[in-house]
Amino acid sequence: METPDLFNLLHNALEAQRYGKKISQKEMALSLGISMRTYQDWRLGNAKPQAANAVIEMLGMLEDDEIIRVVRKINKLKGSK
Repeated sequence: METPDLFNLLHNALEAQRYGKKISQKEMALSLGISMRTYQDWRLGNAKPQAANAVIEMLGMLEDDEIIRVVRKINKLKGSK
C-alpha cells in the first residue's frame, strides 16, 4: 500500500467513525500537530513522513487483535502526556 492510500484510508475511516461528518484537512492537520500543507502533501503523495512505511510494514506483521491492543496502548500513552 502506498503512503497516500494509507492516509486517505485512515481519513475516510475517521470520517465514517463520526457517522459521515466530514473532517477538513485543516482540522486533521491541527489534530496531528502539522501544517495543512504537510497533510495535503501526504494525502497527495508529494511527501511522506519517513517512518510511515516502516509503521505500515510493522502493523502489517501483526494479527488484528494485536493491532487493536497496540493502538489502544498508544492512545493511552498519548493521553497521559
